[in-house]
Amino acid sequence: MSSYNAPTLMQLEVEALLKKDAIDISDLEDLPTMVFPPLFIEAFNRRNTKLLQAMVVAWPFPYLTVGPLLKTASVEMMKTVLDCIDILLTQKDHSRRWKLQVLDLRDEHQDFWDQVPKSLPTCVPRQHLQVVTNLSLCFYLNKHQKCLLQWAQKRIDVLQLCCVKMSIFALPQEIIKEVLNIVQPNYIEELEIHTQEVWSFLDFFAHFLGQMRNLLKFDLNQIDFKHNVVDTVTDVKKYADKFFSQFSQLRHLQHLFMNGAHFANDNMKELLGKCLKSPLESLSITFCHLSKLDLKHMSECESLFQLKHLHFNDVFSKSSFKSLQILLENVSETLQTLQLEHCRMKDSELRVLLPALSQCSQLSSINFYDNDFSRLAIKDLLPCQLTMEINLAPWECYDDRHFLDLPRAIRQPKSVCFPLDDIFCVIENRLCRFQDIK
Repeated sequence: MSSYNAPTLMQLEVEALLKKDAIDISDLEDLPTMVFPPLFIEAFNRRNTKLLQAMVVAWPFPYLTVGPLLKTASVEMMKTVLDCIDILLTQKDHSRRWKLQVLDLRDEHQDFWDQVPKSLPTCVPRQHLQVVTNLSLCFYLNKHQKCLLQWAQKRIDVLQLCCVKMSIFALPQEIIKEVLNIVQPNYIEELEIHTQEVWSFLDFFAHFLGQMRNLLKFDLNQIDFKHNVVDTVTDVKKYADKFFSQFSQLRHLQHLFMNGAHFANDNMKELLGKCLKSPLESLSITFCHLSKLDLKHMSECESLFQLKHLHFNDVFSKSSFKSLQILLENVSETLQTLQLEHCRMKDSELRVLLPALSQCSQLSSINFYDNDFSRLAIKDLLPCQLTMEINLAPWECYDDRHFLDLPRAIRQPKSVCFPLDDIFCVIENRLCRFQDIK
């Protein structure tokens, strides 16, 4: 005999409203608040426009999160949602139950019942309804982005379009300017930029960067090292000073990533000594040249003394390691992960760093990919209190069973990865191969 599960009262009420031909806000006045989320989802999936419009006006929560619903929806459904907001904005006599303050369009797999998103702008005036989104702008604006931006531009006086995370990949400057005039820059918390025309772009973008007062994470990348051409050293100095001077406005910045040949060359004094005001948690500088003077300024910069994560890739000259030692000593109480990749370090450079590494009480992970260490030098490193490490070990180590037992005997790490000598970096479009000892 087959079992029959009777529908709950909530399911019956949802189904009755979905079948109703004419929906009025009064039909929702006495609806229990717990019915709204499942009813909204069903109305959205069935494209019941009239019910959606009534529900947005009568929505009993401060937040409405529709990003997961829009993930696979057509641009027409986004227009439907925005039309619902238009109806709400035109209501002269606000319903006593109208509580909606934030429409969240972010696709972050939020539980629809959890109406308070993890991250919301804190600087938005209360009198304006807020529309929160993330924008990934790659080469051009897609249909959904055009729809949202054009809609918000026409209503800029009655609502705030808040972009929390923005990524820009080779987007024309005139489009970037138009977007940032709609999405006010001080709402942005995470920014990722990939550009070809490095200095001309930074000269153009400096004005907007200075307005990003709530920026927490900044990832700046040069994507074509052969494409960038600068006429004179004077031009470079002028553009660098203009751009890096804006960092004095970024008083909440915690994570800074710079990848490119021109970002750091003799600019650390300007960036770290004069401009950077907030203590960083993460710093990554890759594929550029750090001069001896750059490293000296970094070792003296108090904004780096609370670093938890430090990453250098292909940036050093041989004369820089003494300053790096001083920097490591200054972050010894907080540093958790250290990556020194493609630094062409030999035993002598590692020995310069060992006293500082031994002081790093919180250090749990080291990546020394593509450095030329001997087995003896790596043995000197092993007593450091690591839970996981990645080293480029010489071939002789793989034939020494006692050598491989050393990490376990000293500190019981979760894993120890010794990449083989013919390992290749993913960025070079080649495969990586590890010997993983667990």
